[in-house]
Amino acid sequence: MAYFWEIGGLSWKQLSRRVWREARQDILFNRAAAMAFYFLFSLFPLLLFLTALLGLFARGGTQLRNDMLSYLSRVAPVSASALIYETVDEIGKGSDGGKLSFGFLLALWTASSGIVAIIEALNAAYDVKESRPWWKERLVAMGLTLAIAFLVVTALLLVLYGGDIAEALASRHGFGDAFTVAWKILQWPIILAFVLSAFILIYYFGPNVDHQKLRWVMPGAVVSLTVWLLVSFAFRLYLRYFNTFSATYGSLGAVIILMSWFYLSSLAILIGGEINTEIEHAAAEAGAPEAKKPGEKSPGDLAS
Repeated sequence: MAYFWEIGGLSWKQLSRRVWREARQDILFNRAAAMAFYFLFSLFPLLLFLTALLGLFARGGTQLRNDMLSYLSRVAPVSASALIYETVDEIGKGSDGGKLSFGFLLALWTASSGIVAIIEALNAAYDVKESRPWWKERLVAMGLTLAIAFLVVTALLLVLYGGDIAEALASRHGFGDAFTVAWKILQWPIILAFVLSAFILIYYFGPNVDHQKLRWVMPGAVVSLTVWLLVSFAFRLYLRYFNTFSATYGSLGAVIILMSWFYLSSLAILIGGEINTEIEHAAAEAGAPEAKKPGEKSPGDLAS
């Protein structure tokens, strides 16, 4: 049985070497830093929109908002999640329709800037140039932003209310306790599938490469999701036992921690892209007809 990293005839060691070499050549670490900046830049406009939206439906301290931020604190570093909570609480005062509209437009534009940074990094990984008009690239980024936001929010709602949904279905249709227990177990693979789908969308629609195949984007998506979860968990452990940011930087420590988490998350995304490209390039070198070679132009490039 061939593992996914052996697609194209690569062993684990060969794939690791190729990914490391290409990551340095594509200045992956610098691109991750740029992505982290865009993510931080887009975070608070997004919170402005979400808080205003929640404020329209439930004035004051809504339980949904508190639950969402509580689960955010389980993924993000503690200091960073505390900074986010304080900002949301301050912004949430006086939510209105004008703030909602302005927040949505600002959040969509700034958040899509982070996706544009991902697109540029993936283009570098595929060794292709961006031939799409700037407005088309921005529309793709906005579409990905909305789709990823939908998937992530849906996954988060399943985390928050999956048990309540199972109990409601069991009560309405007469299912037994076994259904409720089974649902509480199965909801986690479903949640991971939603988050994995977000990574797949990035790799499938992001780079300027037409006629993508799912088999060439799935390996990197799986690795990126795994690395992101491990990095987030390890970073939380490090901050719990060896946190010196607050002592060194004072009140700026929370911002630095948040930027560091964004940086590591960006690296996870870009590493997945490099894995996809190296597997596909190796398959092309081995003669796979549907695989693209390094630097192979998309139809859009050929037309120009």
